[in-house]
Formats: sequence, C-alpha cells, structure tokens
Amino acid sequence: MTSLLITNAQIVTLDDENRVIDGGSVYVEDGRIVDVGDLDLDALDPDRTIDAAGKLLMPGLIIAHHHLYSTFARGFTPPGPPATNFDENLRFLWWKLDAALDSDDVYYSSLLALMDAALAGCTTVIDHHASPSCCDGSLDWVERAFKDAGLSGCLCYEVSDRNKPGEGIEENERYIRKCRDAHSDQMAAMFGLHASMTLSDETLDRCAAIGNELGAGFHVHAAEDAIDVEITRERHGKRVLDRFHERGITGHKSIFVHGTHLEPGEMKLLAEADSMLVSNPESNMNNGLAVSPVLDFLRHGVLVGVGTDGMSSHVISQARAMYMHQRALHRDPTLAFSESCDILLRNNRRIANRLFREPRGSIVKGQLADIVIYNYVPFTPLRPDTLYGHLLFGIGFTRAHTTIARGKVIVENGDLLKLEENKVRAHCVERASALWSRIR
Repeated sequence: MTSLLITNAQIVTLDDENRVIDGGSVYVEDGRIVDVGDLDLDALDPDRTIDAAGKLLMPGLIIAHHHLYSTFARGFTPPGPPATNFDENLRFLWWKLDAALDSDDVYYSSLLALMDAALAGCTTVIDHHASPSCCDGSLDWVERAFKDAGLSGCLCYEVSDRNKPGEGIEENERYIRKCRDAHSDQMAAMFGLHASMTLSDETLDRCAAIGNELGAGFHVHAAEDAIDVEITRERHGKRVLDRFHERGITGHKSIFVHGTHLEPGEMKLLAEADSMLVSNPESNMNNGLAVSPVLDFLRHGVLVGVGTDGMSSHVISQARAMYMHQRALHRDPTLAFSESCDILLRNNRRIANRLFREPRGSIVKGQLADIVIYNYVPFTPLRPDTLYGHLLFGIGFTRAHTTIARGKVIVENGDLLKLEENKVRAHCVERASALWSRIR
C-alpha cells in the first residue's frame, strides 16, 4: 500500500456541498482519496507528505474532446492555396496532416500534448484519433503516451470513407476489446466516427453493429458545419442526428461533438436519448464557424461538456471562451458565466464518469486521487460563490505546481517528474519538421 498526505491546502472539493476548506488536508492510499478536511495528522503515517503552503487544491481537470494527433500542426502552413471554407480546411490541412503521420509521430504528438495537459492540471483526456497511414495498432501508440505521461485516457479511431470504405473499424473493435479485457481502468475506449458526411450507410451500419454488440459508446462529430447537414440531406434525405439515432448510435455513453447546426428537434432527441454534446468554442471560432449554441442545448436538457478539439491542452481557456462568446453573440453581459464553469467542472466530470469505472472529479472519500495544486494564492476572498471568478480570471493563467494522477505525483514544482521535458520537446521539433516536409 502506498500513501500520500497533502497538508495546508485551500481545498476546492466540488462535492455535493460545494465546500472550500481553508488549511485542509487530503489523505490518499493506493490511488484513492481516503479522507479530506481537518485531519488528525498525528494519527497518519504516510509514505510522503506534501505541504501545499496555502495554495489552491482542486480535482484534476478533464478534457472531454481532444485531437492529440494535431499537435504538430502548430505553426504549419499547408502547401497550395489557403482554405476558404470548412471543407477545404479538412482537405487541404487536416486530412493531409493525419495521412502523413507515422507511428512515432502518433506517439510523440500525443506525449507532448499530454505533457502540456499535466502542466495545466488536467488528468483525464477523451481523445479522437486518426492516422490513416498507420491505422492498425495506432491506438496502442496513443495509449503508450498516456501511460508514459501518467494520465487517464479514453480513446477511439475516427472511422470515415474518405480514404477507403470503413477505414478504422477494425482498429476500434480491437482496442475496445483490449480495454474491456484489461484489468486497469487507466484506459477506456469508445467507437470513433468522423461525421455523417464522410460515412456511407454501409459503413455506418457496420460501425453500429459492432459498437452496439460490444456495448461501447460512440464518439462522433455532428453538424460542425452546414456542409455536414447539407450532404446528409442530399445523400440520405435525413437529418444528421436522425441518421445516427435510427442505428442506436445515440445513447448514455455516446458523445456528439460540436452540434453547431443541429435543429431544436435534434437537441430534444439528444436529451431523450441521454446522449452527450461537447462544445469546442476556440476551434470553431478559429475555423470561422458558428459556435455550439450551448445555452439552447442546456435548455433542452442535454449533458453538455467542453473540449479543446486539438487547439491546445488547456481546457480552462475553453470555458472562458465559451462564456465570452455567448455574451458577445447575444449582446448580453448576464449570460453563460456560471453555465460555462459548471460545464467544465461538473459536466465534464459527469461525462468522464460515464466512460470510466473509477469515479473522479471531486475531492471526496472514495474518488480517484486525481488532484491539482495550482501555484495560486488568492488575493481576494475565495468562497463557493467567488470560485468561478478565480477559475476564469486567475487559476486559468497559472501553471500547475503539483499534478497528481491516480495517486501518483507526475508534476512537482511545475516540472514533470517522469519525463525529460526539454529533450522531448526538442525531439518533437525534429519530428514536426520531417512531417511537414512529407505533406504535399
């Protein structure tokens, strides 16, 4: 049995009582939180004690949708004319980049993004992967990065017909079975789909049959741009969500990403099917697209989460962008502040707890010991009613001092313990340069 004691922390529990405990302690054994609060420290004999020195302690953050493979796109300008719309952005940039990845690129792009996640206080990532030139076994390379970084991950492969019919189906099936048979809950699996516009009926039928047989949830882009809606209607005579729903792809464990152009009836369908919707505001704005109408989804009773969509591994900035965008869109300074913070801190937790067996996202007894201590000592009162202001205007601009994932310290004093950060970053520069040279 291994044990860890954290003392002298300002603890944001995010529990049912929404407590903020000044000068509190957290005791961890074998990766689980055993006790929280004003503890009898003399009665404990931990393997290690960390003095938080009054810093803010809270649950590790969760990214509800990521594209780790996109890491090496930073600063890259694809050859040829610039993309002028979403379809061209896919064809000119993303589908060229993912097709050029080799297995080492998959590993290092994942590892670098997960390093950044850990340094930002994130401990769980739900990822959506694509690498057509090394599809088979690619999720094992992503998994290796998670295990080397020490974080928890839920993975899938992005099936589409854009290169060949049903590419990625077998990789999803293989990895789902692998996770189902494994004894560790560090890794989980979903069945990944790109979007309705790149999936034939035959491919979608195969995916639905296999995914439902395995009891897996689906992770799929839905109506990110109007072109997805238009192509689906032209080819299939249906709405995007109807096409997925009639095959049983909606459901309690399924994530639909973006949903920007879903109609009110489709929002209602998502809610009735108990499906999840993940918004990625910075990504949509970067692509010149509309942003998910999160307030409408919430009004319909949909469980809404927030992701980064490969833009970064800093998810607090996504919640900040979400609320600011909604206020600018509606010209209303009273909207979306608490909703965006709830989506990040509470809904992302609910999403993760549907996909992983081990509960996380609160500093309470029995939870997975995913904990972050930020290098942040508030200079104004921090209470349950002021937490969100500190989150978006203070905590989000600081680096994690200590990140603990599954009870193990992976970041200490702002540095990664298991990985040689500078060496990895230097190697990634070399890999990115070689990758760019292969894209035509």
